[in-house]
Amino acid sequence: MASDTLIIGKIGAPHGVQGWVKINSFTQNAEDIFGYTPWQLGNNQAVQIDQWRHHGKVLVAKLVDVNTRNDAELIKNLDISISTSQLPELENDFYWKDLIGMQVVTDKGYDLGTIKELFETGSNDVMMVKANPNDAFGQKERLLPFIYDQVVLEVDRQGNTIKVDWDPAF
Repeated sequence: MASDTLIIGKIGAPHGVQGWVKINSFTQNAEDIFGYTPWQLGNNQAVQIDQWRHHGKVLVAKLVDVNTRNDAELIKNLDISISTSQLPELENDFYWKDLIGMQVVTDKGYDLGTIKELFETGSNDVMMVKANPNDAFGQKERLLPFIYDQVVLEVDRQGNTIKVDWDPAF
């Protein structure tokens, strides 16, 4: 099931000598990472953002109590996580994390399995579906494109299912 934390970025290399660090944002709009505070670093160390700015093509930030290059070195390469409760509620949409673990069923009623992972490919998002152990077609997993109205027909959050137009033999 979905975790109660979400990785939204990573601390990069130190920037200068006053504790600034480069920020690798995983949010759709890179600057949006600064709208989620506090951050949790590594072992759930809560940190606040003092300042941030663009530096060329990268983002840099000064975190509270990170005052020297040595302090910045200590947090380099740590994941930046937030509590999922910090995410805005979506009325008619969903986060990928909400889909993990959902049953995927064809429009003909065949149970393809559960969503294990989702990822981007450039042209469309893809669901990795872990097949049921007794899959009649011997599949262990399937990769299904997440394309509304062509493959994905319905996402039923209440029923924890996704209905798809898909051939189970494929």
